[in-house]
Amino acid sequence: MRRSVLLVLALFLPACGISIPDWGGDALSPDRITVPDGFRVEIFSDQLPEARSMALSRSGTLFVGSRDGGEVYALRDVDDDHRADSVYTIATGLNTPNGVAVRQGDLYVAEISRILRYENIDARLDDPPTPTVVSDAFPSDTHHGWKYIDFGPSDSLYVPVGAPCNICDEGDPYASIHRIAPDGSGHTIVARGVRNTVGFDWHPETGDLWFTDNGRDWLGDDRPPDELNRLTDPPQHFGYPYVHGDSLLDPEYGEGHDPAEYTAPVQELGPHVAALGMTFYTGQQFPEAYREQVFIAEHGSWNRSTKIGYRVTLVRLNDEGTAVGYEPFATGWLRNGDNWGRPVDVLQTPEGALLVSDDQTGTIYRISYEPL
Repeated sequence: MRRSVLLVLALFLPACGISIPDWGGDALSPDRITVPDGFRVEIFSDQLPEARSMALSRSGTLFVGSRDGGEVYALRDVDDDHRADSVYTIATGLNTPNGVAVRQGDLYVAEISRILRYENIDARLDDPPTPTVVSDAFPSDTHHGWKYIDFGPSDSLYVPVGAPCNICDEGDPYASIHRIAPDGSGHTIVARGVRNTVGFDWHPETGDLWFTDNGRDWLGDDRPPDELNRLTDPPQHFGYPYVHGDSLLDPEYGEGHDPAEYTAPVQELGPHVAALGMTFYTGQQFPEAYREQVFIAEHGSWNRSTKIGYRVTLVRLNDEGTAVGYEPFATGWLRNGDNWGRPVDVLQTPEGALLVSDDQTGTIYRISYEPL
């Protein structure tokens, strides 16, 4: 079906005077994605419009949120061939249900201003229950209002609230990461100065929260950087809107502020790459050089004069947990200045493969390692 649509567009658009980027073959093929030797890219599913954040249940159901689509999906690989056999629509008409998380068989979904819970969801994929509202205490601003959510080691749900602007100083509850109990109680802010995080994970040994953060716009092509941050002593402040990256003072809000007063990123990322989902790789399938390293989905720049991002990157850590490198891992969604896909989230499967969601093509890719 999807290839038929592309064929129609290929015939129709040139007749209207609209050029089509030269992708050099099937734009949806996993062969378009370049990975290191020994790795393999496959399509897990290509039937998920606006596929965004992902969560995996203990029974193997993959839940996927969307953004503009307003839907939440569930996927099952029944025959273990690493491709989804069944796709269920769990919810429709929600308000930007980007984030999903699973706890004790229940599915949590983040809308703009509230958190929903679908109880015993694995047993009810064909007939999803009416959700319970866990919390409706979050702002209704749509600017940076979509949320990534996940449960941390303390069994608390972490929920970000982005800045309702490009650059502003609105104070709490904005530009922060919040923590609530599974029933919505105990609302606490654990990090401030976070412009917009759409991905985080916990270090497998220390339990510290690490998260990506998107830098502000309109300071030029090459500044500020996006960030990879680490929360060690809540509530820390990570600089926004006063300081960006290690030490860049904001021209509007930076006067009178000392970068040393704020927590610097553990790694500056590319400027405007839109770093979203991230995960620590804790499996055994990938070679040892990739274990306990950080994988990041970079959605790609939207207003830079030359596009960058549109890839999965790797932040390398040493034995002390210090970032010592930042490099591409999976590339090819950006070709000749045009992008045909946009990675959003990364998730490790129980067998040690890596799933990558792409909201532009509605695809979930599976990256595995097969020794040569």
